[in-house]
Amino acid sequence: MSIDYYAVFIRLTMAVILGGAIGFERSYHGRPAGLRTHTLVAISSTLLMLVTVFQWELLAGVPIDTIRVDPTRMGQGIMTGIGFLGAGVILKEKLTIRGLTTATSIWMSAAIGIVVGMGFFTAATAAALITILVLNGFGWLEKKLPTYKYSRLLVRCKRNEAIEKKDLFEIVHNHSFKTSIASYELVDDGHYIQYEFTIQTKVKNNLEMLAKSLIDNQLIVEFSLIPLGR
Repeated sequence: MSIDYYAVFIRLTMAVILGGAIGFERSYHGRPAGLRTHTLVAISSTLLMLVTVFQWELLAGVPIDTIRVDPTRMGQGIMTGIGFLGAGVILKEKLTIRGLTTATSIWMSAAIGIVVGMGFFTAATAAALITILVLNGFGWLEKKLPTYKYSRLLVRCKRNEAIEKKDLFEIVHNHSFKTSIASYELVDDGHYIQYEFTIQTKVKNNLEMLAKSLIDNQLIVEFSLIPLGR
């Protein structure tokens, strides 16, 4: 049997379209792995699966006992390799981790490429549409849900003029925040005392209001409010 080059072309084209659609959504939202990355991931996955689909034609004349290309094992190998690529787009910025959604979308592009390579276009197209819907629609939904938003609060005061812990907690609680147990440490050769703890709220604007209150407090030399997770 000869290789059906028309089928090869169609499957690679589908990989470009579906992988590119997901990549376009990521590029539009300014993510580090976008159009080119997702498209190439889908194409490469499809290409590798084509090796298993057309293995009999590619290895014509080779003894059957020597052909051991298993489509399921090929798919497992592809997904394992994509895991390393996905890890590369996960960024840690101080206490915030970014890129988890993009890493997941890369993994999905690889899965779609595998399905396209096997010729299951209906499932691949449906998966791509669902992925784009989740990335856009669920992102909007997450912003609307009254979920807790966590931040890391660090406050620094002069050692001899430090604000009391109960007074600091009162300021935080007055802005509808819940607090964790604070840690203390002396910094800058013991001239300053530093408080650090995690706070949580359901109202995003509370961070701005808390920041204004901390700025107005004369005992606080400096502070930082760092949102956690995204």
